[in-house]
Amino acid sequence: MIEHHVRVHPSADRLPREDQLAWKLAAVATATGELDADSVTMAVNRVIDNAAVAVASLLRRPAAVARAQATAHRGAAPGASVFGTRIRTSPEWAAWANGTAVRELDFHDTYLAADYSHPGDNIPPLLAVAQHTGRTGADLLRGIIAAYEIHVALVKGICLHKHRIDHVAHLSAATACGLGALLRLPTETVYQAVQQAVHTTTATRQSRKGEISSWKAYAPAFAGKAAIEAVDRAMRGENSPSPIYEGEDGFLAWMLDGPAADYTVLLPEPGEPRRAILDTYTKEHSAEYQAQAIIDLARRLREKITAPGSVRSVVLHTSHHTHHVIGSGANDPQKYDPTASRETLDHSVPYIFAVALQDGAWHHERSYAPERARRPETVELWQKITTVEDPEWTRRYHDPDPDRRAFGGRAVITLADGSVIEDQLAVADAHPAGARPFDRPAYVRKFRTLAENAVAPDGQDRFLSAAEHLAELSAPDLDGLFPAVDTEAVAAYDASLPKGLF
Repeated sequence: MIEHHVRVHPSADRLPREDQLAWKLAAVATATGELDADSVTMAVNRVIDNAAVAVASLLRRPAAVARAQATAHRGAAPGASVFGTRIRTSPEWAAWANGTAVRELDFHDTYLAADYSHPGDNIPPLLAVAQHTGRTGADLLRGIIAAYEIHVALVKGICLHKHRIDHVAHLSAATACGLGALLRLPTETVYQAVQQAVHTTTATRQSRKGEISSWKAYAPAFAGKAAIEAVDRAMRGENSPSPIYEGEDGFLAWMLDGPAADYTVLLPEPGEPRRAILDTYTKEHSAEYQAQAIIDLARRLREKITAPGSVRSVVLHTSHHTHHVIGSGANDPQKYDPTASRETLDHSVPYIFAVALQDGAWHHERSYAPERARRPETVELWQKITTVEDPEWTRRYHDPDPDRRAFGGRAVITLADGSVIEDQLAVADAHPAGARPFDRPAYVRKFRTLAENAVAPDGQDRFLSAAEHLAELSAPDLDGLFPAVDTEAVAAYDASLPKGLF
């Protein structure tokens, strides 16, 4: 890997393009070379994973609204498919609908380092453009692996959360790079697209604070749509705000660490295999990733507590990120509100721990149902749960060695009689270093479980066959990456919703 030092430069410096981060990202994306076999296998896993969570969300309001907006924009043929319909629409709008469906349940992959990310959010816009432009499965794989490479590098090197900037700013840059790789665009074109994408998708993290709204599902879809539009504009020869990262009125200077900003971004050398996708991990449970190990820990602790009503208090010792983002350190009263939105409960580790401890399980719908959140014994336990930052868990969260990095915590449960039960779990069971690492059969099981009520068994088989042979798919065969669902049921649900402008 090559260390690229990124800092603010005054306009008088006239920083050469080749020395700018946006150019270096574009150069990595547009480099040619054989794809790493393990990375290809993992990319297929994530295509399966995305489809699983997308079909499970088709009858949820945010996915339906995005779908309705998208299908009103048929655009130029051939267009791209939209999950849950037989309609093809303009690729940027297909990315909008499909990206929202993939993100709605907070149930696909993640990468955590200096910042947060869901790299699987790159796949919907890449797939939409691949369909529209008649690319093959091999082309799509090249784009996915490049997008993951760029996304992971940015998340490792540049922290957005510190300045309350939403993580989709890194996503849009990665998607623009992935599109460049998919389409084999010149480095200059991708460089311009990255700059426009970052400029237009920089937003605050209020979308993930307090009463969290459905925009949490739309935000990455917006970034994907913006990246497609940026690439289209750049392909037409237009320029973008430059240098977007290093400029004295740019991203680093005014959104992040300021004029003295100095970041290090690690990017692969020419010819070095693109394997960043292997550092990312998916979810077994539909919840914020920092809660994955906490759910598994709660299920384990449940066996040690004979009377859950006897709990006097629970303290979760965990990392800075977990404590301040989804724990009591966020100082959000909404995280303890039984009437809070699903999106808010998804970001409340006290709620998640309470339900997992009582139920010994986690379900993407039942665990968030309003009647479940308002159950009196759950509310009583929930209010007794707090988090604290433990410096050791924070250190492990940021450990550069993936074999030592940890996203879990330690639970200290005090019972009414004064006795204490303690246990800890470093990583989720499904993590690559966990008790049951996700492998291809696990991704297939997840898909079949989530698709059970939406896709017939033969339709499931056809989708899985297409996904598992992605590298050999011709352009028309990419349609097989959209599982056949009951479109009449989807249309009936869509018709029940209020209408908008389109």
